[in-house]
Amino acid sequence: MSQTAESLSQQAAQLPPAERMELVERILDTLDTPDPNLDALWAKEAEDRLAAYRRGEISALPLAEVLGKYTVKTSGA
Repeated sequence: MSQTAESLSQQAAQLPPAERMELVERILDTLDTPDPNLDALWAKEAEDRLAAYRRGEISALPLAEVLGKYTVKTSGA
C-alpha cells in the first residue's frame, strides 16, 4: 500500500462508523463502472449454465433453500 493510501486508511479509521461506511460505499462506487467485455463474459457464462441445466448436466436448488443459508436464525426465547 502506498504511503498516501496508508495515511488515508489511518485517517478513515478515526471516523465514526457511519462515516466510514459512507466512505466505503463511495470508494466502491468508483470501482463499479460498466465493462462491456466483462458483461459479455458473464452473459456467455449464464447462457452456458442455462444450457447445461436444460440438458440435465447440472441441477438447481429452490430459491428458498439458497436464501435459507443466509437467514439469521433467532432463538425462540
